Amino acid sequence: MRLKDHVCIITGGGSGIGRGAALTMAEEGATVVIIGRTASKLESVTAEVTAAGGTAVSYALDVADYDAVEEMVADVVDKFGRIDVLVNNAGHSSRHRRILNTPPEEMRSVIDSNLIGTFFCTKAVVPAMLKAKSGTIINISSLAAVTPGPFSGFAYGAAKAGVINFTEFLNADLRNTGIRASVVVPGEVATPILDLRPIPPDADARAMMVDVDETSAAILLIATLPQRSNIPELVIRPTMHRNMTGEIVELDD
Repeated sequence: MRLKDHVCIITGGGSGIGRGAALTMAEEGATVVIIGRTASKLESVTAEVTAAGGTAVSYALDVADYDAVEEMVADVVDKFGRIDVLVNNAGHSSRHRRILNTPPEEMRSVIDSNLIGTFFCTKAVVPAMLKAKSGTIINISSLAAVTPGPFSGFAYGAAKAGVINFTEFLNADLRNTGIRASVVVPGEVATPILDLRPIPPDADARAMMVDVDETSAAILLIATLPQRSNIPELVIRPTMHRNMTGEIVELDD
């Protein structure tokens, strides 16, 4: 029970990496606060945590709505008195990936969910962490941030690059406050978001990817490290490199 008495906020907690992190942290004794836009998904994960003997609450909101985020954080502090860990996982990619075929509303949506939401949630929790002189902020980026190209799309890659830069900024800005920031940079992870790709990968392709359990283990490692130590950046990628040619060729549609 390495996270006993800890309160952990996890955005994008209704599925994929966020759901995995919520279940793993709850197993370690944390009270998990699950954030997302779809109430039904949040309720499902909350029920999973509760059925396993854990404690979870959920808030349906858009992380790019600062007023809603601030209200949620205030309610969490009022209920539990503390915030120990924030996992900024919320985000999505665009249906279109190239500069000329991506509608402006898709560009804005990707930046809002991946980057602006990370800014807003972090800004909202830092005062409570400063008061406690302790806190862990874990941002979820992507290898798309460091290997840009038409496969991952320009908006998603740029947003995730911003997440890496923001993590470095936090460690400089919050130096010697007791707050540490870390960024997890995964390669392809087998999550439901893959279904939104122009050409969704098949089961054989997904079997070669990083599994959600492995990303959850990476997040848990960072969260349970003694507070005197930090892992500023952790990269996790598939061992095997698969051929994506067939999935890239139709990205102009």
